[in-house]
Amino acid sequence: MKNGKQMENGGKEGSVCSLGMEDGGEDVCSCKQSDVSSADHLVIMIHGILGSARDWKFAAEQFVSKLPDKVFVHCSERNMAKLTLDGVDIMGERLAEEVLDIIKRKPDIRKISFVAHSVGGLVARYAIGRLYRPPNRESTEVSATACEKESNGTIAGLEPMNFITVATPHLGSRGNKQVPFLFGVPAFERAASCVIHLIFRRTGRHLFLTDDDEGKPPLLRRMLEDNGELHFMSALRSFQRRVAYSNVGFDHIVGWRTSSIRRNIELPKWEDSLDEKYPHIVYEERCKASDGEQCESVSTDDDGLDELEEELVTGLSRLTWEKVDVSFHRSKLKFAAHSLIQVKEDYMHTEGSDVIQHMIDHLLL
Repeated sequence: MKNGKQMENGGKEGSVCSLGMEDGGEDVCSCKQSDVSSADHLVIMIHGILGSARDWKFAAEQFVSKLPDKVFVHCSERNMAKLTLDGVDIMGERLAEEVLDIIKRKPDIRKISFVAHSVGGLVARYAIGRLYRPPNRESTEVSATACEKESNGTIAGLEPMNFITVATPHLGSRGNKQVPFLFGVPAFERAASCVIHLIFRRTGRHLFLTDDDEGKPPLLRRMLEDNGELHFMSALRSFQRRVAYSNVGFDHIVGWRTSSIRRNIELPKWEDSLDEKYPHIVYEERCKASDGEQCESVSTDDDGLDELEEELVTGLSRLTWEKVDVSFHRSKLKFAAHSLIQVKEDYMHTEGSDVIQHMIDHLLL
């Protein structure tokens, strides 16, 4: 373990200790031993493509500062930098191993949540599929005292609480306007599908749904159901909350539709702000689990989507989701919305701090 670094906060907020790990990841917890002993909720934060553990530094410190005796945060970096180009499945396997290693180090942990940015959300969905344990399944890799949630199963023996994605391309990136910097021009989008693997390698194929491993359907399609030892949907269903934070605009990497798991006709009209405490939150809704039905008060007319994208929307909509829409349209840095929503750099992207506060205030503990 590398030397720890302590950040002191004034007022009611407690001091926060950040401990760099040998593998590049970072543990963030209260500096008070009594708080560390009480914290039984592990929060795993996963960065996006070409990212690092530092991408979640601000958010991790805020989580611990506001909930010092409740949460222990680990910022993942088992898939740092160029390793994010190896594919969603390979990254997911690495993340699953990383989570198991943390649990072995922290045997008193009882609950687990994930907070993931961009492609990290897909990696987290894969990892929980590997880590899921059906009810009554005996644990051999972690402490037998780990909390069991009989009705839904567990994630590596821990009670699944919150699964939060932030600007994650759940529907992939090949659909019209799913990658906004291609300007919605079909010719550009078709060309991108053909060459994306030259830039983002295997991960690019997964995002553009062009992977064809041994004749199998694209990975994101396979992740809509349980498959052998990979319990993708059972794992996702086991969480008490599933939340998708999305940029309504100015995110030139991930489009609104794919990050919010909606069809075009389901994209809501939004206002400048719903609450002065969260000035960039412009719309919230809770979508009930259903087989093909849409969120309340939304038309069910055919949206003319790509057939595979429609399968992804329908499949993920079988679960209840909280959807939180964010807009930085008044920000001078609005074109950096993909980073603002995460507060990737605290000296540059602090306008997104209200989004982080929203996550903390609504976190199920």
